[in-house]
Amino acid sequence: MELAGRHVLVAGAGVTGKSIVPVLREQGARVTVTDGNAGRLAELEGLGAELVPGLTEPPEGVELVVTSPGWKPTSPLLVAAAGAGIEVIGDVELAWRVGQLRDKPPVWLAITGTNGKTTTVGMLESILRTAGVDAVACGNVGFAVLDAVRAGHEVLAVELSSFQLHWSSTLAPLASVVLNLAEDHLDWHGSMAEYAAAKGRIHAHSANVVHNVGEEWSVRLADEYAPDGARRVAFGMDTPRPGELGIVEDLLVDRAFVADPATTADELGTLADVRPAGPHNVANALAAAALARAYGVTGEDVAKGLREYRPAPHRAEEIGEIDGVRYINDSKATNPHAASGSLRAHLSVVWIAGGQLKGASVDELVGSIAGRLRGVVLFGVDSPVIAAAVARHAPDVPVNSLPSGDDDTMTAAVKAARALARPGDVVLLAPAAASLDMYRSYGERGDAFARAVRVLRDGAGETSDGG
Repeated sequence: MELAGRHVLVAGAGVTGKSIVPVLREQGARVTVTDGNAGRLAELEGLGAELVPGLTEPPEGVELVVTSPGWKPTSPLLVAAAGAGIEVIGDVELAWRVGQLRDKPPVWLAITGTNGKTTTVGMLESILRTAGVDAVACGNVGFAVLDAVRAGHEVLAVELSSFQLHWSSTLAPLASVVLNLAEDHLDWHGSMAEYAAAKGRIHAHSANVVHNVGEEWSVRLADEYAPDGARRVAFGMDTPRPGELGIVEDLLVDRAFVADPATTADELGTLADVRPAGPHNVANALAAAALARAYGVTGEDVAKGLREYRPAPHRAEEIGEIDGVRYINDSKATNPHAASGSLRAHLSVVWIAGGQLKGASVDELVGSIAGRLRGVVLFGVDSPVIAAAVARHAPDVPVNSLPSGDDDTMTAAVKAARALARPGDVVLLAPAAASLDMYRSYGERGDAFARAVRVLRDGAGETSDGG
């Protein structure tokens, strides 16, 4: 993609915009940046771009628009650009095109899904680095993919959101996977069909299309979007057939990336190598293994990489144990699908939940885990919705709904959960909802939970701490 001398408009001056502008300037483009927030726009002073607040139409002469992923397709500026025949792309598409200009373009291993993306990309990075590969986790995980391309890494383990994929058209990873799909971000995409279509784009030009046999949408999107000639690889929680990765007793096994899938298999480690525990994270490990094997990593390095992986905070993070009850922080479970995976990892749970459901239903979730619930503690704007679902599907389970406006709601929630728990139980923060009604982020919510548990533990005279 030739950018020298072209006039490019950047929509959004946030974190993504800050990574886009230097790349465009390095390529010789004339750059204009717009944002509705004048203060955020001012932070780009000195980068060599023209800064214009609040544009709703592209300036005369603009040939390309690069948008930050948070901008909806219905934004007046993006609608006007499309109407004028100007191509609109995102930072991921720009990173792909710029990377192809290098003498040795980076290899992309791409991961998306509603849940499990960050864990899977972290596992993949660990496996690749264990194998001695110059690899980095980037994209929606926090390290901008454009910055990763500029740094010159050999392999990119890329976490991609539906927003980023919506604006990507030529991205062609060596291997790609859609882990799962459940209702999320429908306010941005407009419908489940559009959300799914965005996710499916990850496969459109992929050489190795990977899917989870236990997830209907994962299979469906692989079927719909895999290009002709792509290698199809499946993974699941049962004994693998030829062309699949799966589980044999307590072993992770590959019958896809072997010389003779009909008669041979490679071991990729054991269930004990997978952290955090739980079926959903075993599936994440198999997905990471499939992408690493597509790049040529050995089974021994897959196993070692999984053992060396350390989960990011707020993802099934064990904080401590009090009176025989374990306290686990999974604040990253910001929708019902994520909470389901977390809850299914334990047999007897006092569930702390609530926040912003963003229109998602919780009936299927509550119905599927009702038999695991010792009790439920709720807070946040949509706690009545969850309480009603528990009343329908688990009427005998005690529910403590905390009033809004409590000065320290999380401390109250942890104390209420302790009162419901019995030795051997797990008190699990898996909110099934977003956090912005009460907290700045799911991270702040998880930190509040961890603090409350530690205060409670110290008061009880306990010393164990898994965090």
